[in-house]
Amino acid sequence: MAGAGGGGCPAGGNDLQWCFSQVKGAIDEDVAEVERRRWAPPRVPHPYRSLQWVPRGCWACCTASEDGQILADIISTVEFNYSGDLLATGDKGGRVVIFQREQENKSRPHSRGEYNVYSTFQSHEPEFDYLKSLEIEEKINKIRWLPQQNAAHFLLSTNDKTIKLWKISERDKRAEGYNLKDEDGRLRDPFRLTALRVPILKPMDLMVEASPRRIFANAHTYHINSISVNSDHETYLSADDLRINLWHLEITDRSFNIVDIKPANMEELTEVITAAEFHPHQCNVFVYSSSKGTIRLCDMRSSALCDRHSKSVKKRPHFIENQCACRGCVTYVLETAHGSRECHQVTPYLLPGLGTPRAGRGLLGPGAARTHRHGAVVACGRRRDLKQDTVFEEPEDPSSRSFFSEIISSISDVKFSHSGRYMMTRDYLSVKVWDLNMESRPVETHQVHEYLRSKLCSLYENDCIFDKFECCWSGSDSAIMTGSYNNFFRMFDRNTRRDVTLEASRENSKPRASLKPRKVCTGGKRKKDEISVDSLDFNKKILHTAWHPAGNVIAVAATNNLYIFQDKVN
Repeated sequence: MAGAGGGGCPAGGNDLQWCFSQVKGAIDEDVAEVERRRWAPPRVPHPYRSLQWVPRGCWACCTASEDGQILADIISTVEFNYSGDLLATGDKGGRVVIFQREQENKSRPHSRGEYNVYSTFQSHEPEFDYLKSLEIEEKINKIRWLPQQNAAHFLLSTNDKTIKLWKISERDKRAEGYNLKDEDGRLRDPFRLTALRVPILKPMDLMVEASPRRIFANAHTYHINSISVNSDHETYLSADDLRINLWHLEITDRSFNIVDIKPANMEELTEVITAAEFHPHQCNVFVYSSSKGTIRLCDMRSSALCDRHSKSVKKRPHFIENQCACRGCVTYVLETAHGSRECHQVTPYLLPGLGTPRAGRGLLGPGAARTHRHGAVVACGRRRDLKQDTVFEEPEDPSSRSFFSEIISSISDVKFSHSGRYMMTRDYLSVKVWDLNMESRPVETHQVHEYLRSKLCSLYENDCIFDKFECCWSGSDSAIMTGSYNNFFRMFDRNTRRDVTLEASRENSKPRASLKPRKVCTGGKRKKDEISVDSLDFNKKILHTAWHPAGNVIAVAATNNLYIFQDKVN
């Protein structure tokens, strides 16, 4: 990637630069026209190519409001699948659009596999909770792909309350020659049949179908902010402001509550859950972050509810668990579809990641019980060491504390690295990389837009200080990316410690156009290519980004436009 000063960061001995590849969306002056369309194709020619970041494409869908701003078509999530061949986006209108990467064409060497629309479907509709007099909007909060097991693709999408499992499949043949119905579908009189025909399959135009296979509802009282698929590919977690639930992909009417931070008295509430994710390789480990700036790494083998923490990370003392006739069954707090909470005993192999209780001494007799403070029987089995959930928190400098300190320290996103050794967190002003083996402080801290610290008062007045920026890893974990204002996005090379600010703009969306590094001037005399901090447009923001899991291709959502950039090819 290009450096902040305009140079390039070394990538295998060569300078890595980004160029424009595609931009999919609506041009501002066409908002009125696009209001009649959904997910319009790009108005610009298919631009892109490059190992410098270059725009690759931009898509958008539009419903104009009174001030001309796109509302229902604002992109709310972006996600590559495991191979990177599919790219899914969700918007505030409840739609999911999937782009497929085309095969590279030798006759068009510079196309390098463009992303074109593969499927579009309405994932969620607006609902109304009559018991609580609450309107549930259709906005797609998160999309997560499942690993591909066959010819079909599966993904999870969620709004504030309901999670859906979708199957995306292709059909290019149709059956003809039925005995009991005509070609137009009308039923035949069986008494007039004189011969028996064998139906045959005939080719047809390719049709991509999206069908809901599971609907997981009624398990969250508060708004869902995260979903994450487990490495066992059988379970996933969903997190709202106060609880995290564990689901099985085949069971829709019940989930296991694994984190519950709701106090008995809501006036004592001091923090909420902001993000959660499973470890990419260890199915028993997950992490969640809070609005107080803390990150908690939890092990589901330690207890049924992973919500007990200690600021000083110490080992808990041993405790005696009881042995029962079922040889190590575990009782979990169960959230039913109707919101009630029950206690159910399950054997460890039914819940991937729990593991088998380890042998120990001092077994109690059958029938003994140990009760969790939330009223759930935690475990029956054998004595074992209870692992302490690790709390990652950087000490705050008292001299820098201000009225806004708690707000800007709130973590908006947390992501494990692909290797599973590190995790990355994003707060309002910075990105931090943590080593899972060292919870005392981050190993890397990258300032995203430190120049906004002097603008916190005005950002608080216009509510921008509450924006939730996401972050993502490169496929090799050697670089990280996150968004900023004025349609800027930041990239940090972890090996060379160099960084760059790039801009997603239609003005730069020319074929193979290299992205020029941008720099923000905080004071004094402004240079020609610099932009003043007072000139930043806080209505243009990049909250959602995604990086191809294996290649140098990135997707950036700028309001209702999806920009795709790739490495520059000389």
